[in-house]
Amino acid sequence: MELKIQKTTAPKAKPADETKLGFGHVFTDHMFVMNYDAGEGWHDARIVPYGEISLSPAAMCLHYGQEIFEGLKAYRTADGSVQMFRPQENFKRMNNSAERMVIPKFDEDFMLEALKKLVELEQDWVPHTDGASLYIRPFIFATDPYVGVKPADHYLFLIILSPSGAYYSTGLNPVKIYVEQKYVRAVRGGTGFAKTAANYAVSLKSQDEAHNQDYEQVLWLDGVEQKYIEEVGSMNIFFVIDGEVITPQLTGSVLPGITRKSSLELCKKWGMKVSERRITIQEVADAYDAGKLDEVFGTGTAAVISPVGHLKWGDKIMTINDNKIGPISQKLYDTMTGIQYGKLPDDMGWIEKV
Repeated sequence: MELKIQKTTAPKAKPADETKLGFGHVFTDHMFVMNYDAGEGWHDARIVPYGEISLSPAAMCLHYGQEIFEGLKAYRTADGSVQMFRPQENFKRMNNSAERMVIPKFDEDFMLEALKKLVELEQDWVPHTDGASLYIRPFIFATDPYVGVKPADHYLFLIILSPSGAYYSTGLNPVKIYVEQKYVRAVRGGTGFAKTAANYAVSLKSQDEAHNQDYEQVLWLDGVEQKYIEEVGSMNIFFVIDGEVITPQLTGSVLPGITRKSSLELCKKWGMKVSERRITIQEVADAYDAGKLDEVFGTGTAAVISPVGHLKWGDKIMTINDNKIGPISQKLYDTMTGIQYGKLPDDMGWIEKV
């Protein structure tokens, strides 16, 4: 498929102070757009000036939530070049989400090249500040003007870019997590493994309640027995118990995180004991009481590694590692960010140069 490029005639001013970028507020000059129509397939791939899109009030995405998305980043290295971290994995996961949501799959190799062209065009938007990056948001949604429940015949695939500040502006500080016991996020057989908008919408109620209790994020339990740990709202979760690195196995209700996968691969490379299995919140509490809960940390694109300092389960509040980042969390963070920003050699084959 040919990729057409239309450059803007009115480029925007770049942010003057990269320390005040925040996340998801500023967008670059251009975006990628591609159409799907039944009988024609994906077509008309183009890079165009960033701007508004027009939708019918009856567009199916607005009524039935047929939408998927991804999140990844581009990084500027010390020599000024730009690179991405495992973008192939994002497009692979996006096609898996597409299959679950009955959205037509796309050519992953073509999309990788299109993304590289888009980031290359917008490379001046990639921040120079250490820890900052260019956030990349690919997404697909149904556009049929039809108020009826069925897979759509027409879709839009867009990619927008947003320069974003360092996630940890004040250092790698542990977060406080609240264990949800009333609501559930997903069940096996549902859409928990897909990156689709509805998964995040159903988490908002618990997120709000956690904030009201001065906790930053929610740890979800399984949707059947509500005792097995699944994931945090915006990241996968890991526990280090008596030297063993444990993360919930992928049972269909947990998002297969790319940072999760990368963390597991690094821990195995380092010779650590690693387990992907079902783990109950009671097992975690028992390990804490026995003095064997060494570390808890989350993994995700935004934070990379997010150490957990406090875990609240009902009336029980667990303070992890004296509310400090642990050695495994620190090593993973330093290694992963070192590879992402080109400070360490990429001996894992994860980097895609732009």
